[in-house]
Amino acid sequence: MIKSLVPILILLVSSFSLFANTNLELSSDKSTVKWEGKKVLGNHYGKINVKSGNIEFDGDKIIGGMVVVDMNTLIVEDIEDEAMNSKLKGHLMSDDFFSIEKNGTSTFKLKSSKENKGKLDITGDLTIKGITKEVSFPAEFTHKEGYASIKGKLVVDRTKFDIKYGSGSFFDNLGDKTIDNDFTLDLDIKFMK
Repeated sequence: MIKSLVPILILLVSSFSLFANTNLELSSDKSTVKWEGKKVLGNHYGKINVKSGNIEFDGDKIIGGMVVVDMNTLIVEDIEDEAMNSKLKGHLMSDDFFSIEKNGTSTFKLKSSKENKGKLDITGDLTIKGITKEVSFPAEFTHKEGYASIKGKLVVDRTKFDIKYGSGSFFDNLGDKTIDNDFTLDLDIKFMK
């Protein structure tokens, strides 16, 4: 009797391990975050480095995760002139925008995800300048043993994070100096064992 139960027990234990929670760590050197901000007379863009994070699964379902961005690594890519590039970077790092000296990191904490027409709708808490707001975005999602990837575009209303500089919603007569309230983050985040 006991001998006949052994194969069943082995099958149950191996089945349980297939569906146990798994946790993958963010791969900072393989992940990218590109940003773009628009204004009346054009746009600026660049990138910023991901510092750390993780994603947690129950089987194939995402049940949690976090991404930490190092705001001190902000780079402007569209301006070749060194002095002008440095000027814009300094302005973005100042209290007019991201207050990076006071807020060295920004975070995204995943709260839920749902399949929708072949993509994944991701919802979570985004924290910028110490202010947290819930955001959602559609993403391409890949998951296999020991690896996961999330690619998507997150549109952020900067004014919700107390970034009002140049916003036509808060200042009159800006004319061609008006800066869009929304900026975008193109995310390509990879997680590995």
